[in-house]
Amino acid sequence: MSSTDTASLHTDPSLFAGVDVYAVAGHPIAHSKSPAIHQRFAEQAKQRMHYGRLQPEIDSFAQATKSFFAAGGKGMNVTVPFKLDAQNLADVLTPRAQLAGAVNTLWKTEGKIFGDNTDGAGLVRDLLAQGIALHSARILLIGAGGAARGVIGPLLEQSPKSLIIANRSSAKADELVKLFADLAGSREVALESRTLAELEDAAKTQYPFDLVINATAAGLTDESPLTLKAVANIFVPSSFAYDMVYGKTTAFMQQALQRGARVSDGLGMLVEQAADAFLLWRGAQLATAIDPRAVLAELRS
Repeated sequence: MSSTDTASLHTDPSLFAGVDVYAVAGHPIAHSKSPAIHQRFAEQAKQRMHYGRLQPEIDSFAQATKSFFAAGGKGMNVTVPFKLDAQNLADVLTPRAQLAGAVNTLWKTEGKIFGDNTDGAGLVRDLLAQGIALHSARILLIGAGGAARGVIGPLLEQSPKSLIIANRSSAKADELVKLFADLAGSREVALESRTLAELEDAAKTQYPFDLVINATAAGLTDESPLTLKAVANIFVPSSFAYDMVYGKTTAFMQQALQRGARVSDGLGMLVEQAADAFLLWRGAQLATAIDPRAVLAELRS
């Protein structure tokens, strides 16, 4: 890695006098599209700001973040593997961040660090923009880690017919069902858990799904969490398969395509969650000034 690359992974707000500085923190982070996305939002909304990258060492997120804000940083997006660290660091959590149990957006106001989670709202907006009906839908969510947990609340708020959380081990999925039981009940959503192995049993899936979301990181290593037997139970041509991994057609997406289903990667979710973060930082009044779908189209082209 050249010295310029190294420098681009450490954004020092004190070097940008008179400009509001933001960054995305992750490890690794060189691949992140967030700087390009926020740069376009800033251009669209005529905002003077700089958005860079931060790559803290795995065990020094809190220290790096405190240094960033102490040097004048205004806000930070947080990605893998620091979303739980960000939640622990924040002085004040929004209700949706509390429910998600993870934070992907930080900002500092009046000496306090605030934490929010815009992932679920971003996913829902991307699905709706792609014409996917969530109300009364039968949804399967694969995975029970931080990525899954961050989107359950916003999905339930759309009042689907059912939401099944499937995970390799049942314990984590059961835990999420308990955690979100009240919200599911208030929306009259059947919220249940399954193990991945149970998805191979047609009696346990009961029906093909309208929407199947892969919230595992399997796509990063060209694997799928689903066996061929499970795939046959889950997908029909009317299904929509969504992988939170972006930038490629993952093994999970290929399985869905082979069953005639439509697919999407998670790039739209990335852009939409970034739009929410941008508005939290720069002001909700700029919502009409930015165009996330145009930014997404530019990234896709």
